[in-house]
Amino acid sequence: MIIEIGDKLVSEDIFEKEFVCNLGACKGACCVEGDDGAPLTMDEVTLLEDNIDAIKPYMTEEGISTIGRVGVFYMDQDNEPVTALVKGAECAFVFRDDEGITKCSVEQAYRDGKTDFNKPISCHLYPIRAQKYRTFTALNYDRWEICKDACSLGEQLGVSVFKFLKEPLIRAYGAPFYEQLEIADKELQKNKSK
Repeated sequence: MIIEIGDKLVSEDIFEKEFVCNLGACKGACCVEGDDGAPLTMDEVTLLEDNIDAIKPYMTEEGISTIGRVGVFYMDQDNEPVTALVKGAECAFVFRDDEGITKCSVEQAYRDGKTDFNKPISCHLYPIRAQKYRTFTALNYDRWEICKDACSLGEQLGVSVFKFLKEPLIRAYGAPFYEQLEIADKELQKNKSK
């Protein structure tokens, strides 16, 4: 089932599936696996370029070298901007903490107050994938095997995808949209109990 909220078409899976990132288990695999870099908007490309000096101290030498050669992004097979990749694999903006967990240099620079730009919204919203069309945006739950531990933890804690992603959903679409998601969730739960 699809729930319509304004110009957003929201998959029921976002309410029904449970998810809480479990970095201790996956080690941040979503930043190093996949076919392309993280999806970006052209505004985010500009923000990355404008803030690169604040982000570089958190990056690996390979990441810095990559963006020095190819820039902060490339156009994927759909002609959409995505983050640059090191040797066609991991995102150029990753680093590993002392426990070997892959983290985002863009987000770390933001958390440390070095920039006002948090990580790309596509990363912040994951496992929701937003696809813009001419008259609406579709919000779908993306199932990926590397996130099985996040699904297990979400089930254990009873946290649905949209509740786990409250902060990025508000960042992307505003508090009134999130309030509509909460109303839709209550309706879905009420209908399930009938």
